[in-house]
Amino acid sequence: MSKKRSGGGLSPTQQAAKFLGVSVLAGAVLAGIALPAFGALGLAAKGSVESFDELPANLKTPPLSQRTTILDAKGATIATVYSRDRTVVELKDISPYMQNAIVAIEDSRFYKHGAVDLKGVLRALNKNVQSSGVAEGASTLTQQYVKNVFVEEAGDDPTKVAQATQQTIGRKIKELKYAIQVEEELGKKKILENYLNITFFGQQAYGVEAAAQRYFSTSAKDLTLAQSALLAGIVQSPSRYDPINDEAEATKRRNVVLQRMAEVGDISAAQSRKAQSEKLGLKVSKPRNGCITAVDDAGFFCDYVRNVFLTDPVFGKTKEARAKTWNQGGLTIRTTLDPQAQDSVKKSLKDHVYESDKVAAAATLVEPGTGKIVAMGQSKPYGTNAKQHQTVINYSVGYGMGGSNFGFPTGSTFKPFVAAAALEEGRPADQEYSSPYQMEYPSPVQTCDSKPWVNTRGEKLENESESEKGPYRLRKAMELSVNTYFVQMISDIGLCPVVNMTNKLQVVQGNGDKLPEVPAIALGSKGISPLTMATAYAAFAARGMYCTPVAIESITQKVGQAKKSLEVPKSTCSRAMSEKTADTVNQLLKGVVDSGTGKTAGLSDRDNAGKTGTTDSRKNAWFVGYTPNLSGAVWVGSASQKVEMKKIYIGGEYNELVYGGQVPGPIWKDAMTGALAGKDAPNFNFVDIPEDNPGRGDGDGNGNGNGDGNGDGDNGDDNGNTGGQGDGGTDGGSFPTPTFSIPENLFQGNNGNGGGRG
Repeated sequence: MSKKRSGGGLSPTQQAAKFLGVSVLAGAVLAGIALPAFGALGLAAKGSVESFDELPANLKTPPLSQRTTILDAKGATIATVYSRDRTVVELKDISPYMQNAIVAIEDSRFYKHGAVDLKGVLRALNKNVQSSGVAEGASTLTQQYVKNVFVEEAGDDPTKVAQATQQTIGRKIKELKYAIQVEEELGKKKILENYLNITFFGQQAYGVEAAAQRYFSTSAKDLTLAQSALLAGIVQSPSRYDPINDEAEATKRRNVVLQRMAEVGDISAAQSRKAQSEKLGLKVSKPRNGCITAVDDAGFFCDYVRNVFLTDPVFGKTKEARAKTWNQGGLTIRTTLDPQAQDSVKKSLKDHVYESDKVAAAATLVEPGTGKIVAMGQSKPYGTNAKQHQTVINYSVGYGMGGSNFGFPTGSTFKPFVAAAALEEGRPADQEYSSPYQMEYPSPVQTCDSKPWVNTRGEKLENESESEKGPYRLRKAMELSVNTYFVQMISDIGLCPVVNMTNKLQVVQGNGDKLPEVPAIALGSKGISPLTMATAYAAFAARGMYCTPVAIESITQKVGQAKKSLEVPKSTCSRAMSEKTADTVNQLLKGVVDSGTGKTAGLSDRDNAGKTGTTDSRKNAWFVGYTPNLSGAVWVGSASQKVEMKKIYIGGEYNELVYGGQVPGPIWKDAMTGALAGKDAPNFNFVDIPEDNPGRGDGDGNGNGNGDGNGDGDNGDDNGNTGGQGDGGTDGGSFPTPTFSIPENLFQGNNGNGGGRG
C-alpha cells in the first residue's frame, strides 16, 4: 500500500514529519493520532500545517460553562437554567470506580506515558494502514482534554465547533503542543479531574456530576462499579451508547469497559463478571432547564430575572458580553421573591381566573421603600404550548423585559397621579370643580412647551350617569372616579405638572415611550404594565419616595472551584413628592376602599388604600392598591384586547359586566391577605380632609356606579404581542352602560385621549 500521493508527492504524514524536523516515528505519531497513514479522505489537505514553534505558548482554557441556580429570598431554588448542564466537582468527589473506568477504556497507559503514547500510536498506525482508514485513534486523555477545551471555547457557534473538531494535521499539531504543555503544568490527577468535568456524556449532561444525576439520580462520588463503567462507555459515542434510547447497545459497551478494567488490573475477573450480570438500573432524572421548571408558578419572574441580567449594563457593557456571562453560568442568583407572597399570588390567581378563560390576569407585588419585587404571577401558565393555554409573554412587565408590546390601558387607576400633581402645585385637598355630567374637553391646556393642547374638534366626555354631576371636592371625586372632575383639574394645573409627576414615578408606556401630553391622560388611555403601576403606587405608601424595582439581591459565580461575587443592580430611591402630598393621596385612596368603588377589595385588618380602573368596552379591569409595607397591581383582560368582559364567565363565576372592583379587586385582596399574614400592620399618617357638604355629588346616593367607556384599543395577536393600546373606561357598581359616542380620533392610539372611570 503506497504512502505516496498519486502524483508522486509525499504523504501528509511524511510532510508533517519533515515540517516538524522530527523522526519518522514522530511522523507516525501524527498519522496515528487520528489520520489514515495515507491521504485517504483528503483530510490533511483540508487543514494548514503551521509551524510548531509559532503556536502560542499557553493553552487558553475558558471557564467551564455550568448550570445557574435561581433562588428566592429565603434561599430555596426557584429554577435552574444552563447553556450546558454541568456542575464542576473535585477529583476527590468522583468515585474511584469512575476514575479507573474512564482511564481503562480511553487511555489505559495514562499514568505511564507523557502527552503522547508512542506505543498506542504505533498500534493505531498499524490498524489504520490495514483498514485504509481511521480504524483506531491514539489520542491520550490529555489530548482529548485539549480537544474538549477547543470545543468548549467554541461554545454554540457551529463554525467554531467544526473548526475545533475537524480532522486535519494542523489541528492535531496544535493539540499535540498544548497536550505537552498541559502535562507539564497540571499533572495526571488534575488532567483527569478536568477531563471528567469537561467531557460530554449525552442527554444534555456535561461532566460526570451531571451525568450521574441524569442517568442514576445520584452524585459522582456515589457511583457504583457498574454505573461507572456505563458512563465511561458512553464517552466514545454518546448517541450510539445512549442507555435511554438503546439499552442493549449501552449494556454491551458497559461490559466492554468492565472487561477492560479487569484486563488492566483495576478489578478482579469475578468483580467484572458480577457487574456485567447486573441490570443497568437506570433512574433517569429529566433535564430541568429554564424557567419552564420554576416552582410556585414563578416562571415569569424567572424570565424577568434573565431579562434583567441580559439588559442591565452592570452585568457587561455590551449585549454580547452579558450573554456570554449568562451562558457561562455557574451563577447562584438570590432574588427578592418572597415565597409566602408568591404562593399567595399563585393561589389567588388560580381561585379567581382559570387557565382556560377567555381573559387572563396578572399580579405583581412590590415592597415600598426598597423596590423589591416580592411576587409576580399570572393566570396563563408559562410555556409555549398554546393548546395548554401557555404563553411566554409576561403580562406584568413592559415589552423590553418580555411583556406585551404596549402594556394595558389603566383606566382610572391613573387619576391618583393627577391628584398628586395638583397637590404638589398647591391645590388644596378639598379642591372643588363644577364636574358637570357632560362637557367639552377644556381648551387650551398648557403643555410643557410653548404650544398648548387645543380641542379643535370639540370633543366631549361625560361621567358614569346623568345623576353623577357636581360640584365635587377631591375626596368624593376620587371615591366615585368622576371623569369631568379630573379633566378639569388637568385644565387648571396644566399638563406639565402631571407629566413631571409621572416622570418622577417612572410611569411609561409598555413599549418604553413617555406618556403623551393630552388631557385624556387623566383617564388612563395609554398602556402601562402592572409592575410599573405597582412600583409607582409604592411611592404613595413610602410617603413620596419612589424606588426603582429590583429583582436580584446578590449573585455569586463559580469559576472552576473558585467563587466570586458579581455586582448587581441596586434600587435607586428619590423623592417624587412631598410627604404631605403622599399622605393626602393615601387618605384619598383609603376612602376608595372604605366606601368607594374599591370597597369589595378593602382589607379589614390593616390600613390599606387603592384605586379601581375599567377601560374601553371592558377590555381591561384593574385594581392597584397598597398598605404601608406592600404595594400590588392586578390586571384582568384580553392580551389581544379583543375580548369585551360582558356576560362572561371568569374563574367559573358569571359576570354581567366586569369592573375594577369586581374581579381584579378580590384577586388583590386575597393575594395581599396571604402575603401579609403574620406581618406588621403599620398605619398611614392621617391627614384631615374636609368632607363634602351633606347630599352633594352623591349621584345615586351610594357612590357605586357602573358603566362603560368608549374608544377602541389596537388589536393584537393572542399572545399579547401587540395588545394593550387603547382607551380609558369606567368603573363603579351597578349603573347601566352609557350609550354616548366620542369621536374615534379622540381616544385611539397615540392621539392619547380616552375615557376612564373608576
